[in-house]
Amino acid sequence: MFGIGMTEMIIIAALALIILGPKKLPDLARSLGKGFAEFKRATNDLKSTIDLEIKADDERHSKAVKAESEAKISAADTADTTASADDVTDASSANASVDKNTNV
Repeated sequence: MFGIGMTEMIIIAALALIILGPKKLPDLARSLGKGFAEFKRATNDLKSTIDLEIKADDERHSKAVKAESEAKISAADTADTTASADDVTDASSANASVDKNTNV
């Protein structure tokens, strides 16, 4: 934990006991525990908010991609329909000219 060995932790605890005394040390430990818990809670809240924003952004992006692909498909269908109508018109014109040639 933090690169501190057991010996260093014992020395720190002994110094804290000497400096603060046995009456204030439990209060300090309790306060540190509450502070760490509050920090962890705030960190988790921030993480969940970021995850929600990323998820919402991904959904917006996927909707945009879907709409773009649907627009391309619609444009392609319109182009195919127009091309088919042109083919029918061209075929009708060709048949009419063939009919005129055969009547002669």
